[in-house]
Parts: sequence; C-alpha cells; structure tokens
Amino acid sequence: MSVQVSLFFRPYQIPAGIHLSACLDVARAADEAGLHSITFGDHLLLGPNLAAYPYGAFLHRAESAWPEPLTTLAAMAAVTERLVLSTGILLAPLRSPVLLAKSIATLDCLSRGRAQLALGVGWQREEYDAVGIPWEERYRRLDEGVAACRALWGSQPVNFESANVKVEDAWALPRPDQERVPLLYGLAMTPKNAVRMAKFGDGWCPVGIDPPAIREGVDQLAAALRDEGRDLGSQHIKVGLPHVLNADGTVDVGGTMAATPEYLSAGATIITVSSPPNPASMDEIFKFISALGKIAATL
Repeated sequence: MSVQVSLFFRPYQIPAGIHLSACLDVARAADEAGLHSITFGDHLLLGPNLAAYPYGAFLHRAESAWPEPLTTLAAMAAVTERLVLSTGILLAPLRSPVLLAKSIATLDCLSRGRAQLALGVGWQREEYDAVGIPWEERYRRLDEGVAACRALWGSQPVNFESANVKVEDAWALPRPDQERVPLLYGLAMTPKNAVRMAKFGDGWCPVGIDPPAIREGVDQLAAALRDEGRDLGSQHIKVGLPHVLNADGTVDVGGTMAATPEYLSAGATIITVSSPPNPASMDEIFKFISALGKIAATL
C-alpha cells in the first residue's frame, strides 16, 4: 500500500451493549484489511468540564469507558501480525518516566517492533490533579519522560538523572525491538514546540487542522530540524481526515479518502481516518474498515 492509513478508534465507537473486548476484533479487521496502523486514545479519567476540550465538540460522555491504551495495544498485538500499534495522544506526563519507558519497551518487544506512539500533554487539569502532578509542569514532565525513555532504552546498565528520576548503574530490560521507537508529538506547532520536536522527536501528530496549517507547521518543523542537524525525511507526519457524510449520516469512505492527496501534498506521511462515530452494529464497523483498506490500496 503506497499510502499509510491508520484507523483511529475510540471506545464510544463500539455499539451500545457490545463488550469492550470487541476492540480486539476491530484491530484484527484492520490488520486483515491491510491498514498501516490502529490509533488509540488516552484518558486516565474524565472530569465534568468537557467544554474545555479545544478541538470542537467532545463526543464522549463523562461516564464513557477509556481503557488504558498501552495495555489495549498489547492485547491487540496478540491478535494481529502486521498492524502498527499507535496512540493519539498518549498523555506521557501522567505516567512515571521509568514506568512509561518500561511499558513502551514491553509493548514494542511483545509486538516484535510495531510500536509507533504519539505523545502529548492533554487538556484536562483534573487528570493531573488526580495523580498529584502540577498542571504547570506538564511540558517539562513530557520532556523528562522522553529523555528517560531514550536513556532507559539505550546501553545497559543505565545512568540517568533528571528532576524526578534517578537511575544509577541499573539494568532496564527488555529493550524495545526497534532500534528507535518512533515518538511523535501531539502538540500545537509553536516555535518552542518545534524545537522540542526537532531535539527529541520522530514526527508530528496535530489534531484538527487543515492542509494549509499542516504545511505551515511542517515548514516550521523542517527549519528546526535543520538547526539540530536532522532532516524532515526522518519524521512521521500523522494527520486526520475529516469525515464526509452520506445523506443518511453514515460515513462516505470514498468521499473522505478523496482528500488524501491534498493532505499528502501538505506534508502528511500517515493519514488517519476515524471509525464511524455512532455505528448501529459491529458489522457496520467491519464494512467501513474493509472499504477503507480497499480504497487506500488504490492510492
């Protein structure tokens, strides 16, 4: 397949009354359809202030189930063969850097090198309050987590020290199967974030922006990469297509995918398409995935 297409899947996209384990059936279907990856979201909890969501209407109810993504992706790895296992977005600062490194390394090892994660800081202060991490420290904690991961995945034994981590002459195994697990950043493209991505990251995973904004952000990232002695060819640019709907409210897969060339021209390397938001049955989801794979294979 010439175009890398990722299925974005969230728990509310399972029909009412269907057990959460149906996520595994969705992953299996995406693998069989030849899709590049499956992308899974992250929230430790949902507070009452859903209006704080910055990307339009938040489609989940506060009582929606949010399974832990790295655990879910590990289960998906067991029922798939080729599917890349991705997040969008993993809230890295909410996790201990050492535990984050261990969890990602384990996922990559058990999946034989299929992890490709997008990291970010989220939008809910309530999640930070719940784990005792100051909201104001979220970006510093993100940087610390990525630095700790890179160190703990490196040569052994490990010596690493930061504001909240101290590892002295210790072994941190298993290491990931991949020489470098791709860590993308799900952040707004600002000058500061461009430098952050260029120093530590493997790509950009913006949310809810159009092709002109993608191109502007990619150009900004490319400039920051040059300053770090790196190039854009090493980066994954993962962006989502907005749904085009049929008259009956179902997703027009062909109409949605028709925008792909414009997004690729703007700099995208991975196209993400969300599963139908309100499916009547699992069969509707499986037909959607099949159609998505067939169209992607022709592009």
